[in-house]
Amino acid sequence: MDAPTREPDSLADWLVYLEALHPKTIEMGLERVNQVRLALGLMPEFPIIMVGGTNGKGSVCTMLESILHCAGYTVGCYTSPHLLRYNERIRIDKKEIDDKTLCHAFERIDAARKDCHTSLTFFEFGTLAAVDLFVQARVDVAILEVGLGGRLDAVNIFDADCAILTSIDLDHVDYLGDTREKIGFEKAAIFRKDKPAICAEIDLPDSVHQQIENTGANFFQFTKQFGFSKQDAQWNFWGPKGWRHSLPFPALRGEKQLQNASTCLTALDTLHELLPVSMQDVRQGLIEAVIPGRFQMVSTQPMIILDVAHNPSAASVLSKNLAATKPIGRTYAVFAMLQDKDIHGVIQQLKNDIDCWLVSTPHSSRAATADYLINELHKAGISSDEWHVHQFPDCVTAFVFACEQATKNDRICVFGSFYTVSDVLRYVNTL
Repeated sequence: MDAPTREPDSLADWLVYLEALHPKTIEMGLERVNQVRLALGLMPEFPIIMVGGTNGKGSVCTMLESILHCAGYTVGCYTSPHLLRYNERIRIDKKEIDDKTLCHAFERIDAARKDCHTSLTFFEFGTLAAVDLFVQARVDVAILEVGLGGRLDAVNIFDADCAILTSIDLDHVDYLGDTREKIGFEKAAIFRKDKPAICAEIDLPDSVHQQIENTGANFFQFTKQFGFSKQDAQWNFWGPKGWRHSLPFPALRGEKQLQNASTCLTALDTLHELLPVSMQDVRQGLIEAVIPGRFQMVSTQPMIILDVAHNPSAASVLSKNLAATKPIGRTYAVFAMLQDKDIHGVIQQLKNDIDCWLVSTPHSSRAATADYLINELHKAGISSDEWHVHQFPDCVTAFVFACEQATKNDRICVFGSFYTVSDVLRYVNTL
């Protein structure tokens, strides 16, 4: 099936073409994408670290990328979604792939797809492009972030030399199931026989244990086979290779980042024969790892925080982070979400942290309207008076209002969706 459009000649054209190529935005299954992979002859010989989970994937990928880069490896890293540019999704040596190189990769994949007489979703196309570019660049190691679930996600056509499961919580329930048992089963399907399977969850569903037994993976669980101890100005890690003392706190902010960092170090411990790294590489990598939109502080007076939290689990972490950085003054929320998310659950996690809600509709076909969000705030017991809740036509207008109202002792938190954060971040970058 070919998209009814002219042949693309720019990255912008290609992205429009890819979005129109398949009748569904998401179609779970590996048959089509694997068929095209075989036609391309994509057989990576470099080690692959696969990172799945509900929340924390981006942070883990970024820390691994940073540490391995500091160790001198040529690192390919594939993550999603992006905030400002599609190029953010595919990086080699911590540099985004340029438009021309991306277009050439898309051309190769489209030719193979046509030979197979099949279609690919937007994400499937991007996954093949990423691995194709990593093969072309002869990277030493690739880090692949799972887009949705695991068992039927496009990245799972490749075999992980180390698979990481960061967390298991309710999200994408229409595709993955409405219980942690069902979701755990889907996510743990990235594990492989005799390969490290690292779980950063303390409370694992039985389905994950069943997947470990079925695959014969080498299992490492947080607090059992690895963990950390926190001190005032540093922290210590313990894992498969023993203790690592006096580590610097990661540059990434937030209460969960030491758990994420411990997960990364466990992965590196298990891969030490393939990818040895020194403790200096670890220290430098933790300090240099940054990722936009994850409790990102762009100002201190007033404090302005950007966070892509869009499900109750991520909102719970954001709530803890907000409590740990509570200002003297008020907290304004620039808030917009997608309709297919657990809006009620997110509000419940954060309703005690926010003084004034500035609500808008994000730029997405899946957006929840501002009216709908306000109705959910009312259901949660948040007053409808003009001080507590305001409505705006878009996220940037809401953010500008917050900046006009906030004093240097106040705080502005932008959250609810990648769309929400990207709109505000794009505006902030123009100032």
